[in-house]
Amino acid sequence: MRVLSKDMRLQDVTLMYLTLLATLLVILVASYQTSGKQSARGPPLAYRVPLDPAGRLELSWNVSYARQEVHMELLARELRHGILLGMSDHGELTNADLVLLWDNGTTSFFGDAWSDSQGVVTLDRQQDYQLLAAHHTPEGFYLLFKRPFSTCDPHDFLFEEGTVHLIYATLDRPISSLAQLNLSLLQTGVQRVLLLRPDTPSPPLLPHQPQLDVLAPNVTIPGQETTYWCHMFELPRDMSKNHIVMYEAVVTPGNEAIVHHMEVFECSPETDRMPAYSGPCDSKMGPPELNLCRHVLAAWALGAEPFYYPADAGMPFGGPGSSRFLRLEVHYHNPLLISDRRDSSGIRLHYTPRLRFYDAGIMELGLVYTPIMAVPPRQSSFLLTGYCTDKCTQTALPPGGIFIFASQLHTHLAGRAVRTVLVRGGREVEMVQEDKHFSTHYQTIRILEKMVNVLPGDVLITKCTYNTEDRTKPTVGGFGIMEEMCVNYIHYYPRTQLELCKSHVDPGYLQKYFRFINSIHGDETCSCCQPDVTQQYNSLRWDAFSAEVLTSIYTHSPIAMHCNQSSAKLFPGDWERQELPQVTSQLQRPRYPCEDGGRPFTPASGTPTEVRTDKL
Repeated sequence: MRVLSKDMRLQDVTLMYLTLLATLLVILVASYQTSGKQSARGPPLAYRVPLDPAGRLELSWNVSYARQEVHMELLARELRHGILLGMSDHGELTNADLVLLWDNGTTSFFGDAWSDSQGVVTLDRQQDYQLLAAHHTPEGFYLLFKRPFSTCDPHDFLFEEGTVHLIYATLDRPISSLAQLNLSLLQTGVQRVLLLRPDTPSPPLLPHQPQLDVLAPNVTIPGQETTYWCHMFELPRDMSKNHIVMYEAVVTPGNEAIVHHMEVFECSPETDRMPAYSGPCDSKMGPPELNLCRHVLAAWALGAEPFYYPADAGMPFGGPGSSRFLRLEVHYHNPLLISDRRDSSGIRLHYTPRLRFYDAGIMELGLVYTPIMAVPPRQSSFLLTGYCTDKCTQTALPPGGIFIFASQLHTHLAGRAVRTVLVRGGREVEMVQEDKHFSTHYQTIRILEKMVNVLPGDVLITKCTYNTEDRTKPTVGGFGIMEEMCVNYIHYYPRTQLELCKSHVDPGYLQKYFRFINSIHGDETCSCCQPDVTQQYNSLRWDAFSAEVLTSIYTHSPIAMHCNQSSAKLFPGDWERQELPQVTSQLQRPRYPCEDGGRPFTPASGTPTEVRTDKL
């Protein structure tokens, strides 16, 4: 190595010093600029959703399970005199928890408020929404605030697992007090979100990930309210086994309000031939082989987001032991009876030939699609329950059981809440999924915060709550949108042959109910010509007593179990007149800090916060 001269070394050192000094100045300036931006806005929040269709209002949020609180940031791109954000049970303007920004013409205020049963707005005595920042940017006006999951304030909405119905509006004129605010005169809207989400990111897709579109072939949507359209799809003969790692809906633009839900089924691997068909699933012209396609590969419903499998599992399709035939089923809900509308909606499957460790599966829990189960008219809260019994799980599950990692709840228009719980040894031991504010318009697949291990001999109970206050006739179970369903599609691994684990009340006990109620009302029944179940429900005189007795029949009578394999055949065994699973101990919900006397922060008492920012 050549030794440099002393002068040369000094020159090098001087040059290096000046270079380091310049670099340090650049870093300091950049740091100052970045710091200035963060003090104005802070880092971006993890979740974001547009509130209005035009995108003028946008909500972002972060969830801290450790601190039991949610940070929210509202962006108003066009703001005049204020913003309203609210939460209520199902998007009503009454009995809503509200957070508001408003001005009186000279000063701006931020406050926690609520509306009563008449929609009258009142400033909350307990100010639980804490203002963190308010500022203008070139993009619009930002408002940052936070609130605990629970405040123990009866006027505040409880942030918990499940759907949150967000109410939003902008204020177009100054108000001197909230008493002047009439919610019915505002142009309000509703957006639905899962506010509390697991903080586990979705596994990324590989570059150039192969994909397969399973789409309806330019269907003319029938001009009737309910249509289930079936289309057969054939995979290449030489296709090897792959894993689906993500799937998403492909909805024809303009048909977003008509395409209600879609499923892709794999046919029985024993079937080497399948007739080509594209038409209504219940058509007499449809081939009977359609019933051999029951194994769910993908399921999407209105409001669902793209679904990612966990990094160690994927849904298998193709290769030995599987069928090369798929059935796409699209449910069109067309209440306006629109005709001549074309549709090519379906599901896009993203897959990989690099197989993951586990094969995943989808299983249906809840109630069988049958009119045997019904909801009486004029009910504010009526409960139906479906069972996956210990006998079925003991028969069909492997010794180590299965692990549920995601869940998709499903009802039709009368559904208001859905709950699936795991029962072991007669005790409720774990909640699989619960949504106390369920909406048929937001049926996204929910990733569980913690996987649930279901062992042989366990019981899974799915309960659905319905509201039929606006109906004068009973609502029976079935496929129509005005009929009802109670389903939880659970996503799990390792895959088993158990495709469906559902129940309904024993038909014989239901007939005893009809005879008893008719005898009480003095109605004659003809034994020579037995009407179908729907006619029997419709012919009853419905009152509080009829509904109460029906509830008793559902909660105490034996059930018929559908413990079905992927081929749609029952597992071997006697599944009729099964005794109801007994539950001796129910889960207790966790207590929130405010219930134990602790609070994340001390709320102000009934006084709005003056917002120190430019005039709105």
